Amino acid sequence: MTRPMATIALDGTYSLDPQLTGIGVYSRRLIESLLRLDTPHRFLICYRLSRFGRRQHFLRPGSVPGARARFSTRLYQENLTFWLPWQARIFHSLGQRPPAFHFRQEVVTVFDIFPITGENYSTAEFRRKFSALLREAVARATRVITASHATENQLIAHAQVPREKIRVIPLGVDLPAVLLSPEKRLQERERLVGKGCEMILSVGVLQTRKNTLNMLKALNDLPPQYKLVLCGGDGYGSEAIHAFIHNESLEGRVKLLGHVDDERLAALYQTASVFLFPSFEEGFGIPVLEALANGVPVVTSNVSSMPEVGGEAVLYVNPHDPQDLAQKVVQAVEELPLRASLIQKGYARAREFTWRRTAEATLAVYEEVLNL
Repeated sequence: MTRPMATIALDGTYSLDPQLTGIGVYSRRLIESLLRLDTPHRFLICYRLSRFGRRQHFLRPGSVPGARARFSTRLYQENLTFWLPWQARIFHSLGQRPPAFHFRQEVVTVFDIFPITGENYSTAEFRRKFSALLREAVARATRVITASHATENQLIAHAQVPREKIRVIPLGVDLPAVLLSPEKRLQERERLVGKGCEMILSVGVLQTRKNTLNMLKALNDLPPQYKLVLCGGDGYGSEAIHAFIHNESLEGRVKLLGHVDDERLAALYQTASVFLFPSFEEGFGIPVLEALANGVPVVTSNVSSMPEVGGEAVLYVNPHDPQDLAQKVVQAVEELPLRASLIQKGYARAREFTWRRTAEATLAVYEEVLNL
């Protein structure tokens, strides 16, 4: 039986980051989509003090077209807002960490557990801190939401979370507002990487976990007309990446764009000859879906969550084998019937993942918790 109304608090802190990463995109799109659902529940969108001053950049009256649910914003800070647990029946942590206060019922979203599983993906101090936060969050939560079965299995194996406590809810993707014509795509590609060149695009922080080094090694195995465009800031292991580019004299074949905004990113996806995402470990892999939605063939890893996201619409590689990466990139670019098939399958695959479905499934978890 569904309760008539409850107040549900969500930690919206990451939705206010000036440069949205995966958690920030999830937080913003989930909140927007929840507010568009027809539900009697009321939402409190909570922000930590470090972001509270930026709240007008996201949620304000009239800022969410089609909003139907009631909501308000709250400051959420240890020692300052101790009354919050009396204002909400459920608290949903969107950043895989426990809330600062104990609520009657808690839900946590976990994207990945690489602080526990990946010794080579971050510093020992980072692993120690975030592993402890993650373990506390899942222990306290009534339900644990994750975006893939790959992460579900890791939570069971490495964090001892009972399977019956976990709900797998895939993420969504924003379909592009504008699709460039083939002529415009070619024109933009030539502007970025030169006439007659092929553009390999990859999106994500330059770091060990994203497997940037093996992308560069694969580039060394490709003909010189193939150029690599990397979007993302520096992360753990980026020093080795920059050193490899310098030592192998790849400066003329690699463009480092840093973080780019959503509008430019959509244009880059559509400009690319192929999208390459050979990550070692991902909780979901939103860039794969973004690339599919923008009509570019995708080459991605055959491990972790990537097969769940890509389905039959992408080419899979062994992420440890640069030669396999290079071979699949060439196939995606030069085998024209295969390329056309991947693009059409990609469009169809992307349409299966909507933020509304993510919100509806999340609301069903709230209902489940309220009825316990």
